[in-house]
Amino acid sequence: MSSSRCPCLSGLPYDECCGPLHRAEQHAPTAERLMRSRFSAFALGDAAYLLRSWHASTRPETLELDAGLRWYRLDIERTERGGPFDLDGVVEFSAYYKGDERGVQHEASRFVRDGADWFYLDAV
Repeated sequence: MSSSRCPCLSGLPYDECCGPLHRAEQHAPTAERLMRSRFSAFALGDAAYLLRSWHASTRPETLELDAGLRWYRLDIERTERGGPFDLDGVVEFSAYYKGDERGVQHEASRFVRDGADWFYLDAV
C-alpha cells in the first residue's frame, strides 16, 4: 500500500484515491474521477488501465506511453454533466508534463457511462 500523495493532486494518498480504480477494486463514480484516474495512470505509466478505461468504440489496439515524459500536474478547468446519474459528460483539463521540453496538454474529453463504469470516449 502506498501512502504517497496521489498524482492526480486530489490531496489524498494514492491508495485512497486512484489506486483502487487502477486495481479494479472500485468504479469511478463520476467522469471527473475517471479523468483524474487516467491522469494518474499516465503519470505512473499504467497503459493497461488507460486501455481498460477507454471505450471499446474508440480504443486503440495498443498504447505506448512516452517514458521520457513526466506528467506532474492536472488542472480541471470545467465539467459538464458526468455525475453519478448521468450517461455522458465532458471534462476540460490541462495536464502538464516535463520531458526534453515542458508542455501542457489542454483538452475537453468526452466520457460515457455504461452500467457502473465510466469510459473515456474521445476529445472534443
